[in-house]
Amino acid sequence: MKEKEFEPKILGFLCNWCASAAANLAGVSRLKYPSSIIPIRVMCSGRVNPLSMVHAYILGADAVMLAGCHPGDCHYKQGNYLARRRYALLKEVMESFGLEADRIKLYWISASEGAKFAKVIKEVTEEIKKKGPNPLKKEIFI
Repeated sequence: MKEKEFEPKILGFLCNWCASAAANLAGVSRLKYPSSIIPIRVMCSGRVNPLSMVHAYILGADAVMLAGCHPGDCHYKQGNYLARRRYALLKEVMESFGLEADRIKLYWISASEGAKFAKVIKEVTEEIKKKGPNPLKKEIFI
């Protein structure tokens, strides 16, 4: 029997105004990208609690992605700056605990960048495929 190829599960917190709109644009433009992302639309990248990202990782997401408006273009003025600071601290904390911090990603994708969204998903999927499944993976993560 042929063994099933590893398909990563990437949980994506996508800003409503930019990254989520870019995902929609990629879809209506019929751009091809892997179905490995599980999108969660949030109003602003700055409103995502880093503990939610860690929780998803600990429960077995192969990668967790936060995507928002480009710095300086946040619809809530400072949200993406807050997200960037939280992300930097989260990476440091994960490294200090010996967790694979490179499975947590941050991207700036505007609403008009559907092609960039598709490219990012392809790149992250390929990178995580090379790394293999999350070593903390639990059977409860879908």
